[in-house]
Amino acid sequence: MKQKKGIKHDSLPARPPVVVVLGHVDHGKTSLLDYIRKTTVAAKESGGITQHIGAYQVEHGGEKITFIDTPGHEAFSQMRGRGAKVADVAILVVAAEEGVKPQTKEVISRIKEYKIPVVVALNKIDKPQANPGKVEGELAKEGILVESQGGKIPSVKISAKTGQGVDEILEVVLLVAEMEELKSDPKKPATGVAIESYLDPRRGLTTTLLVLDGTLKRGDVILCGNAYGRARILEDFQGKLIDEAGPSTPSVVVGLNQAPIMGEKFSVEKSEEDASAKAAVDKEAKKKLSVEIRQQPVEGAKTLNLILKSDVSGSKEAIEEVIRNIKQENISINILKSEVGDISESDIKLAYSTNSSIIGFRVKAPAFILDLAERQGIRIKIFQIIYELVEEVKKGLVRLFEPEIVRENLGKLKVVAIFKKEKSRMIIGGKVISGKVKNKALVDVYRNEEKIAKGRIVELQQNKKDVGEVEKGREAGILFEGEPIIEEGDVLEIYQEERRKRES
Repeated sequence: MKQKKGIKHDSLPARPPVVVVLGHVDHGKTSLLDYIRKTTVAAKESGGITQHIGAYQVEHGGEKITFIDTPGHEAFSQMRGRGAKVADVAILVVAAEEGVKPQTKEVISRIKEYKIPVVVALNKIDKPQANPGKVEGELAKEGILVESQGGKIPSVKISAKTGQGVDEILEVVLLVAEMEELKSDPKKPATGVAIESYLDPRRGLTTTLLVLDGTLKRGDVILCGNAYGRARILEDFQGKLIDEAGPSTPSVVVGLNQAPIMGEKFSVEKSEEDASAKAAVDKEAKKKLSVEIRQQPVEGAKTLNLILKSDVSGSKEAIEEVIRNIKQENISINILKSEVGDISESDIKLAYSTNSSIIGFRVKAPAFILDLAERQGIRIKIFQIIYELVEEVKKGLVRLFEPEIVRENLGKLKVVAIFKKEKSRMIIGGKVISGKVKNKALVDVYRNEEKIAKGRIVELQQNKKDVGEVEKGREAGILFEGEPIIEEGDVLEIYQEERRKRES
């Protein structure tokens, strides 16, 4: 990295490490973050952490660590996919009683791809089924060789429930950060990335920015992709007004004209005019290069219409990304609407008019909205975990498949007598000439080998007694439901159909 003339990298001050916590669903990522928050933040300051911020800073042993609180590795991948070096260290959480799971493997592949230093947290060590040695062996097979297995990757046995090992893992993170020699120049204008944005009912658009280099000051003009504006309000992660935010510091900004894309790089510009001009150029470039989130309907294909509602922009973009990557032959996914906020009456109206399902992530639906949806037959599903949301979308794709109808021919009956005709029914007598006749079966009516009608058997009798079936060579009485045009000499082909669900 090029430095300003006269400034050597070694002479720059160290900055706090930025950490992301990743791992399989239910292995304890959220529990670990919650424990760290409660013991290092909430106990020190009143008010805790501002809702929706997406990042916060803790202090351990007099040194600071910044955590990115993403809704999952999908969101982190989104940030990295835009070229933003967001995290300096990754904590890989693996449950000591369960071991490596499919999503653990996905996370490991991301960590390798992005070449991030990793610390393994063997969680739930307090459980009697915990087997850390077995888990470390499984990790070795995935290329994560921890120190106890002869590798260089540190691992710590923890319990996010009791707090065992949490202090140690924070110490290890600081040690790894020291080895990485993280430096920054606080005298430069700030640069960094957008972490999160949401609509505050009182203040409007509120954005979380993570300063990676330089210092962000209140009143600075910020450019973030095609979003820009002056930082009218600058707060820390606890919602306290601040004048400036230094390197590795998450800050809350009010003043941007629109929500930036999660992971978009930001910079400080000289004036709002300069920022506006650059934002316009970026907007046009995005129009040309953007990949439409919606999968374009394929001719002759079925379409699953979705309305997505998310708690924050980071969740929204992560969900859009994973849904876009769901592939199903002859089925398209059409995201009609995707926005931040709770499920509203306008969402129900759109879903009703477009035959859409509503998928929510960490949002709410008031009771009257749920009642309205039920009356109008609108499907609403709300999730707390992206993985579960994606599984529901996949199920929705399967539901779109028309059941495969398999016909089974049972037998034939020759009509020998007509006893009664009604508007849509007939009572007939006949002899089974092949196979068998079953009650409630379906019927094709043939005359001179030409199909002339169809219907079904409502009642079946033999010797004037109700029966379930009549075999070949026996006579039967049938109450036929269908067009009443059967005559003596006609042949009834008896069959049944089985509806089998097609699998994706």
